[in-house]
Parts: sequence; structure tokens; C-alpha cells
Amino acid sequence: MQVVFENIEQSYGKQALFRQLNLKIPSGKLFTLLGPSGCGKTSLLRMLAGFIRPDSGRILFGGVDVTGVPVNRRDVGMVFQDYALFPDRSILANVCYGLAARNVPRDQATQRAMAMLKRVGLESFADRPPSALSGGQRQRVAMARALVIEPKLLLLDEPLSALDVKLRVELRSMIRELQIEAGITTVFVTHDQEEALAMSDQIAVMNRGCVVQLGTPREVYTRPCTSFVADFVGSANLISINQELPEVNGLRRFDSSAGVLLTNSAVPFRAGIKLAVRSEEISFAEADAPKEGQVPGVVEHVEFRGSLTSYAIRTPAGTIAVASSGNAQQRQRIRGENVLLQLPFDAHLVEAT
Repeated sequence: MQVVFENIEQSYGKQALFRQLNLKIPSGKLFTLLGPSGCGKTSLLRMLAGFIRPDSGRILFGGVDVTGVPVNRRDVGMVFQDYALFPDRSILANVCYGLAARNVPRDQATQRAMAMLKRVGLESFADRPPSALSGGQRQRVAMARALVIEPKLLLLDEPLSALDVKLRVELRSMIRELQIEAGITTVFVTHDQEEALAMSDQIAVMNRGCVVQLGTPREVYTRPCTSFVADFVGSANLISINQELPEVNGLRRFDSSAGVLLTNSAVPFRAGIKLAVRSEEISFAEADAPKEGQVPGVVEHVEFRGSLTSYAIRTPAGTIAVASSGNAQQRQRIRGENVLLQLPFDAHLVEAT
């Protein structure tokens, strides 16, 4: 089922959150609203659920206007950050709740609920109360409760944020598998860039009530359209560009405070544009004097992280972050060492917004 926000406007007091917002969410995909706190992503999710109504504009489910349709008639499943389970009911009763509200016969509801609990690996916990389960198990129950009603739309409101890192990785894989298996259009709200990149079919990056970029995880990460997106989705070194120079060997050349930089980015040059360079794409060069595309610097900080080593390098363009492979064969740089950084030729030019 395709979901459409059409000319949405919403204000809180004198503060406008959305102005003529338009957004299409494709059918059967996991679509992520990603952005910092206060950007409007949760408000959009609550509009889809029916908890709030926009000041103007329409919300369409499969071409049908549901803007004024109440919560209980939207055929939506929702998973909250805090699980929202009934503490005085068993796990089975929690999962059966939505089916009972839809007047599904008890025997059939129990059968469907047990099948869903088995799908999330919790059939043996059916008679226990939520308090007897871990946080990860309770979130599995919340997913089972949302999916057992076979909704047309599934809403996920930062469902993994309260869990530890290892458990989050496990559950995001489970959520993705369940979503693909069910083929349900799913809207996922998060401020965690790694979750968004790992789980999504499409990502809408939001800032201050606007969708600033829409694309696949790979598109958003490798071709950010603004400095905000480049630095928010992952992290990027942003180097200011002064002017464009004549090309050499098919590569564009730019004068900057870091020297002459090279890139094959097709983004047109304009005042204020920046070169966005991912830390993991920078390597160390062994030459004595910098060539074009290379930046001299001094190691200010070294941090070993297991699979990689993180460096902070002081350069003429400011501090540049470098994430180097933790391969034991690679020489680790030390604090105070003079180094030469090789920037990638496919670094991307971004608008300075």
C-alpha cells in the first residue's frame, strides 16, 4: 500500500513545523524517517497513526484520503519505543489484544498469536507476564502484537533505542526479515544512522520539518546533497573550496586551504560549496612532499577500536578524521607524527547547508 503526504502543513503555536510537505512512501518497502530530535519525523509518524491531524493537507493510504479517519479504523500496527505492553496480562493475551478488538474468535486469535510468537522465538513464554521478560524479548512481543493483526501499514517509533548495541543488531535483522516476509509497507523512525542504513529500502533525511534528501541508503551515504546530510548520515570531513581550477586527466581540481584537491564529482561549483570526504576513504601516503590531492598533517589523537583505528589529523584545513583498517600489517601512526593524507578522487561536492 502506497502512503502519500500531500501538501502537509502543521504549526505548534506560532512555530511552523511543516510547510507544504509532500512525500511518497512506496508500497511494501521499509521506509525510514531519519533526522535529529525536533526535525518532525515523529510528528509524521503520529499523523500516519491518526494521533494528530495536520492543519492542512491530506494523507492518502492506497489512494484513499484517511486524514480524518480515527486511529481504530486505519488498519495500522505500531511498535513503540517503550513496548507499551499490558503489565497485568500474559504475553499471549498481549499479542491477542488487537485480534480481540477486531472480533476475531478466541480460538482463531489464540492460534494466530501462538504462530506469531513462534515466529519471533517466544512461544514458550506465552503464559508469562511482561515483567518476566528482558527488554529485547518485550520488544519481540510488541512486534508480534503489531504484525498478528496483518495491518496494511506498520509504524516503528524508535523501537530499538532502549536496547544495548548487540541486541539492537540482532533485533534489527529480525524486524527486517519479518517485514520482507509480510510485505507490509513500513515506516521506521530513528535518529540512528547505522540502523537506517542497515534496514531501509529508502531513507528520507529530515531537518527542521523538511525532507532534505530522499534516496536509497547507498545514495544518501555516498552522494549526500548537503553538508548537513554528509555529516549526519555517518560522518564526513567537510573541506571548504575557494575556486575551481582547470581539469587534469579528467579530474576536476579545486583550490582550498588544504591545497589543490581532486575529484570526479559532477556537482557544479558555486560559492560556499564543500568537499565531503568520508574518514574511512582516506589513506596514508608515504611520499615526502604532498602532490595534488594529498594533504599534509600531524597526528593529534589515536584511538584503537578493534576493527579500525581512528585518527584525528591536524591539517591546514582544520582537523581531519581518518578511520584506518585495524589490519595488524598496517603501521599504526603515533601522536605527533607528520603524515600525508591521500584523499579519494570520488569524494563528493555538497552544498554548504
